[in-house]
Amino acid sequence: MLIRIPNGWEIPEREATPESVYWNRRSVLRAAGLLAVPSLAGQGTSLYPAKKNDQFALDRAVTPEWAATGYNNYYEFDPYAKEGLKDLTGKFNIAPWKVEVTGLVKEPQTYDLDDILKKFPLEERLYRFRCVERWAMAVPWTGFPMAAFIKLVEPKATAKFIRFVTVNRPKEMPGMAKAPYPWPYFEGLRMDEAMNPLTMLVTGLYGKPLPKQNGAPIRVVVPWKYGYKSIKSIVRVEFTSNEPPTFWNRLQPAEYGFYSNVEPKKPHPRWSQAYEQLIPTMERKATLQYNGYEQFVSGLYNGKEF
Repeated sequence: MLIRIPNGWEIPEREATPESVYWNRRSVLRAAGLLAVPSLAGQGTSLYPAKKNDQFALDRAVTPEWAATGYNNYYEFDPYAKEGLKDLTGKFNIAPWKVEVTGLVKEPQTYDLDDILKKFPLEERLYRFRCVERWAMAVPWTGFPMAAFIKLVEPKATAKFIRFVTVNRPKEMPGMAKAPYPWPYFEGLRMDEAMNPLTMLVTGLYGKPLPKQNGAPIRVVVPWKYGYKSIKSIVRVEFTSNEPPTFWNRLQPAEYGFYSNVEPKKPHPRWSQAYEQLIPTMERKATLQYNGYEQFVSGLYNGKEF
């Protein structure tokens, strides 16, 4: 008898949305005109779908596309709502798109996203995604390893951290006027975290260009951390020698540490992290250490970085 030992990133089959339910609901929503349609602006559709990376492929259904593209945290469009954000993105222009690279690199410069995409072959990976608010999903991201981009820009030996900054366009992002936050959004990673093979720069979702409400046209995905570490709509990448400040840590340092690794035993003042709720059913499941990627990232830490 062949006994298959699942990989650490795989989701138990009992937790997956049944394929028959997935496709049936898509058919109903499409007929009703309610299926979320991602924006295609700024990226040629010929890039998608990308070749699947079998190392991360799952042998089960993923979170329904309508759920993952219709339930989002993107405060720049609305800090108080998670549904219907795609209806607020109409004025958000994602083409052309530039990414400025600054700080401790060989040659600071600004890159055109189209040129970046010509340098790196895209691949599709299925990852768990876990919000600090407990909701979770599993989706097929399309992108390339961040390590490849880091090697391209040639950081100096003194660069130990990377700071990321989101685009700042209040006229195109109506949520920015609704909350007095220190815009634009900013986040950071330690260099070895950014170089980890799991860390991706993402430009697509469900075999299509990334929808605006999901962080188009380019975002970070760090699957073993809470979702707010996976910064959206990046326009600046800065290499630094010191740990950079991060958005939520600056606002509420007691609740949001720099590392923000998924740790079920570490309490949050407002949300227990012991369990997660899978969208769209919000069924409760036990939270996994490092979101299920412990065997791949635990060596980066001494057990205190949460």
